[in-house]
Amino acid sequence: MVNKAKEKRPLIPLPVLILAVLGAIGGGGFWLFLKYLNVQPPKPVLTAEAKAYVRNLQLADVEMKAAESYIGQEIVEITGKITNAGERELKQVDLNCIFYDPYGQVVLRRLVSIVRSDSGGLSPGKTADFRLPFDDLPQSWNKTMPQLVIAQIIF
Repeated sequence: MVNKAKEKRPLIPLPVLILAVLGAIGGGGFWLFLKYLNVQPPKPVLTAEAKAYVRNLQLADVEMKAAESYIGQEIVEITGKITNAGERELKQVDLNCIFYDPYGQVVLRRLVSIVRSDSGGLSPGKTADFRLPFDDLPQSWNKTMPQLVIAQIIF
């Protein structure tokens, strides 16, 4: 009688082990993706210095127009001018545009920049045009001019 050595089989077959490791790596990557996808940028802060300077900023000729895009989507555009009547150079000015429903409830709050350093900022005594397009306003919006509130000034 010939004694055959017993074949040792691994407890977990190699293909199953590879699939488990790849699944764990993929799951971890997906979790990290979702975690960083939901990271919100820090909310702008209107510093005491900026609050004092707000009185030097003047919004003028603010108008709202609605148009239909070539794919039938409504686009609302707010245009206007901002003047820096103070003595400081501005790198950035951000507004909160707050849209309401017919009952006075906030349906959308959008932070937008109307002055940016990559556009040259805003020197003392100068006026700049701004244009704010919105293509994703909720149906419940009351179709009136949103409240425009200065949210941040960067000197």
